[in-house]
Amino acid sequence: MRLTRREILTAFLGAPFALAACRSTPESKDVAGEIVGASVNIGHAIREFRNAEVPVSNWEKVKVAIVGGGAAGLSAAYQLKKMGVNDFALLELEAHIGGTAQSGRNDLVGYPWGAHYLPVPFTENRDLTALLDEMDLTEGRGTNGELVIKEQYLCREPEERVFYKGRWYEGLYLHVGESDEEKTQFAAFQKEIDAWVNWRDGSGKRAFVLPVSACSRDAAALELDKISFGDWLRTNGFTSERLFWYCDYACRDDYGLKLDQTSAWAGLFYFCSRVRKSGDESQPFITFPEGNGRFIDHLFESSKDRARLGAVVVDIVPNDGGVDVVYLRDNELRGFHSEKVIYASPIFTAKYVIRDFRQTPPAFASEFEHNAWFVANMFLKNRPKNRFSKDFPLAWDNVLYESPGLGYVNSTHQKGLDYGPAVFTYYYPMCAEENGRAKLFGLGHADLTDIILSDLSRAHPDIRELTERIDVMRWGHAMISPRAGFLWSGAREAAAKPYRNIHFAHSDLSGIALFEEAFYHGLRAAREVAV
Repeated sequence: MRLTRREILTAFLGAPFALAACRSTPESKDVAGEIVGASVNIGHAIREFRNAEVPVSNWEKVKVAIVGGGAAGLSAAYQLKKMGVNDFALLELEAHIGGTAQSGRNDLVGYPWGAHYLPVPFTENRDLTALLDEMDLTEGRGTNGELVIKEQYLCREPEERVFYKGRWYEGLYLHVGESDEEKTQFAAFQKEIDAWVNWRDGSGKRAFVLPVSACSRDAAALELDKISFGDWLRTNGFTSERLFWYCDYACRDDYGLKLDQTSAWAGLFYFCSRVRKSGDESQPFITFPEGNGRFIDHLFESSKDRARLGAVVVDIVPNDGGVDVVYLRDNELRGFHSEKVIYASPIFTAKYVIRDFRQTPPAFASEFEHNAWFVANMFLKNRPKNRFSKDFPLAWDNVLYESPGLGYVNSTHQKGLDYGPAVFTYYYPMCAEENGRAKLFGLGHADLTDIILSDLSRAHPDIRELTERIDVMRWGHAMISPRAGFLWSGAREAAAKPYRNIHFAHSDLSGIALFEEAFYHGLRAAREVAV
């Protein structure tokens, strides 16, 4: 049954705002644009062609087949090339490479369809710092050995602002109007963060650092995974509404989960893993107009000649001689007789395409849960006007305090385009809500466009008249959910072990959906198969 506009806005933006929006603004049915990205019919194609025979002439031999062209798969291909292994093929089901780190471009600027920044890594992360050197993003090392990034690649000021009760304010933590008690609680929270930043186990390992594989396994740290971040805050005596909002925003932003859905370990990881020592600021952000698409494009150069885009893998069959990979491309079944496979797709998909897993699903298969998002790129003919002269100006990241969405990134910001047309990239996580994926895919372009414009009209009354086009990408399984009890349950470690000649590489295996993790697992798997 077709939902009313009020029912849709209530589901996505909340009842009070939905009522006000329906009374004051029209539905946005005439905005140009389309839903882009992943086809919802891929699962049907896998089932339909799974048992079909590949013509003899359509088989090829290859040393390594890489399944998945996101950041992990591309990183694996990149590492194989660096090690002199050129006999590989990379299969990506979409027509565009990059997964959730892919990007788009128009005549004005590039823009992200997902991941849009990379914190400057610590020098201990040698593989990642080497990549940044190779991309000519660095100016060498500082006096303490820290990585120095060229100024033009660091996020340009102003970086962040938050909209609250009709006004824009600097930063993401809302200081305006805070009471003495709220100031005290925020300071106490920072003290807890500092303590965990400085914490070391008996072997000198940090509790939280990137990549996750370098984190301590000490029980004192791992115990945090047994409770939610919300419970951790309450247990430590925190009650401040604005502190809870700040931590909830962090969880929604990095994990697509709400505060009480997120593991306390993951919550503290967000605040601690990018801080060198107590008192330091979090590592600055490297960003480009196209977001992490810049890294994707660089990695893709290593495998461009070995990639098959639009290749839907329908069957992976381990055998005594290696692994057969069957895929559908241009409506024709093809296959690889490979010695080894790097499976760089989300872990939940393995039980559908690896034949042995379909017949006997591994115990860890049900432990990996993903959540849905939608991302929209809005093409504006001009910038929205601030209501008040004292409002903090348009920033790179623009967040609405009252909204269940994440606000938008100004994709034209980093390029220094401060006037005229703009591209805003809007993010909305479904936060693992019941039937969230079905709810999202049950809506069309006009419905999603209305949600976006209704949401942003809180801060920008002129947003509808300025918006010329909105393209929307629905991510049904956008990222792994680091819910309480998952990260250190043993499921990740079990899933990372090779199965026969299939090696696994995906950020899922870290439980944290970050570029750093995908890069780490891609390189690790490539080194495993090259032995």
